[in-house]
Amino acid sequence: MSALRVFGMVLAGGEGKRLMPLTADRAKPAVPFGGSYRLIDFALSNLINSGLRRIVVLTQYKSHSLDRHISQTWRMSPLLGAYVASVPAQQRLGKRWFSGSADAILQSMNLLSDERPDIVVVVGADHVYRMDFDQMIEAHVKSGRGVTVAAIRQPLSLANQFGVIEVDDKDHSKIAEFKEKPASPKGLPDSPGEVLASMGNYVFTAQALIDAIEHDGTLEDSSHDMGGDIVPYMVSREDAGVYDFTYNEIPGSTERDHSYWRDVGTMDSYYEAHMDLISVMPVFNLYNAEWPVHTQQINLPPAKFVHDGEGNQGRTTDSIVSLGTVVSGGIVERSVLSPNVRIHSRALVTDSIILDGVQIGRDCTVRKAILDKSVVVADGASIGVDKQRDLDRGFFVTDSGITVVGKGVLVTP
Repeated sequence: MSALRVFGMVLAGGEGKRLMPLTADRAKPAVPFGGSYRLIDFALSNLINSGLRRIVVLTQYKSHSLDRHISQTWRMSPLLGAYVASVPAQQRLGKRWFSGSADAILQSMNLLSDERPDIVVVVGADHVYRMDFDQMIEAHVKSGRGVTVAAIRQPLSLANQFGVIEVDDKDHSKIAEFKEKPASPKGLPDSPGEVLASMGNYVFTAQALIDAIEHDGTLEDSSHDMGGDIVPYMVSREDAGVYDFTYNEIPGSTERDHSYWRDVGTMDSYYEAHMDLISVMPVFNLYNAEWPVHTQQINLPPAKFVHDGEGNQGRTTDSIVSLGTVVSGGIVERSVLSPNVRIHSRALVTDSIILDGVQIGRDCTVRKAILDKSVVVADGASIGVDKQRDLDRGFFVTDSGITVVGKGVLVTP
């Protein structure tokens, strides 16, 4: 696809209310994930690994840590005009914020005017997956349509959780209908028990995107959303195709993690995606060197596991442990430890996600919990053991029993 000018747009302006309190002080795409990463690293890594070299990230809410991460991590060589640039809401069309993902593009139309691309790849910033967009671009160009929507196969029973694509009976690459969370969906022609769910990734012919976005901007009753408004508009014009993610081949992928994609928009899905990382044969493999997930390389010492002064052995099993972490006489099981975590004597951490700089004191118990950055768990305190106690202390507890503690909180016994 080297003859085409391809431009990447990452939609990173979402507020992320369903990930509170992790989004109380940061944009959703800046939420840490998998020890060393941020959620946006997965989208940007996929675009870079696919050969895109001109990429903008449209930001809005609480974007400071996201902007800083992009500027410190995603530095491209300017020799051939390569860049990853963070672009905040500029209020070019009046003193207002983005009112939706489509409006974010409408208010950033100068970016398309400057780059004059042939193809625009538009992706979300908060999904965990690997995808070669070059294969999708090739399918899009071959189709001759204005937009191609990436879709993943999901069981019929889960259709009410997604935007569902129904394909044309004669041409299975053409979208016949796009339905948001349908109660009675139609199964696929080749697999009646499955549906195609939109992944929130799109490849547009540039002029088709411009025309659709500008048209949507004139509609007062539109929610100005890519999936809710732009795609149905393109479908109504019979100008929308679907790309089945099943056929996307990633170098180094295994049968177990092929076609993995997870929307981590809720606390439960964020937690479950972490658990996918730590099995012996991971459902999502961070260690695929042929399609790496890039992030900022921090200058920290290696992780260390030591005996404490009483002879208690620091140890972990079935866990991810990041740089700078010290486990001194504590036990960690089935958990993800981010950089600079400290686990002290006789502490027990199980089935948990521990973010940067957390301190867990002596004789503590942490079960099925998510601790945000710089949380301090005082000696003898427990989290995830007594639900009512956690609620009384102001912690968020999901219906499935995950306890979440916000950034910088001191947890006392």
